[in-house]
Amino acid sequence: MPTLFPQPKDLREAAAMQKLLAGAVIVGGNPEDARYIAALDASHPTRFSKQKGPSVAVAVLWDQQKGEVLEVATAQMDEALLFPYVPGFLSFREAPLYLAALAGLSRPPEVLLVDGQGIAHPRGLGIAAHLGVHLDLPAIGVAKTLLFGRPEGDLPPEAGSAVRLMNGSVQIGWVYRSRTGVQPLFVSPGHRVGMEESLALVRSLKGKTRLPEPLRIAHIQAGAARRAARSE
Repeated sequence: MPTLFPQPKDLREAAAMQKLLAGAVIVGGNPEDARYIAALDASHPTRFSKQKGPSVAVAVLWDQQKGEVLEVATAQMDEALLFPYVPGFLSFREAPLYLAALAGLSRPPEVLLVDGQGIAHPRGLGIAAHLGVHLDLPAIGVAKTLLFGRPEGDLPPEAGSAVRLMNGSVQIGWVYRSRTGVQPLFVSPGHRVGMEESLALVRSLKGKTRLPEPLRIAHIQAGAARRAARSE
């Protein structure tokens, strides 16, 4: 699994890299038979507080057949070594952390489930798409907030409801309500997963909160790992 992640020297070069790599994204494929899913989440020092310590990332290896976590791998990096926080360019900041966490797993995953955007991104390359292309793995983005696009219509309040997320006349993802009455998630294919198939896989991963269960666990583990790293 490749770990070297090319970094741009400035935002202009970063945007050009994103546009180039977006052309390599494949929106097609069905991961329904995949057994091992890596759920990825990261935690950073709060920019608007005096919190210190490194940024951390977690890779939770989920066994889809058994419906359980097999292992958790963590990685951490000093903030000074990471690409600056710039909305729309978070993959350059977080991907090195995720790659380090993935390298700590004892077996390679078959699918990546990433806390962030897939192709629902101004230049078509959110973190899930960027990682998917870099690793040539099926990848899906599951974001808690809308970055780009507009819902095709009103989202019903019932669990399981979904409406298409559009960029003009082109679908780029889904607005999905995982539990009745909760805020929606924004699901988009990252690489080597079809539009319908990305939603189907996320729907199959029911969780105790609005997040798919592997991502819920990754989120909890990432927060715990950063608190532990901060206290060291």
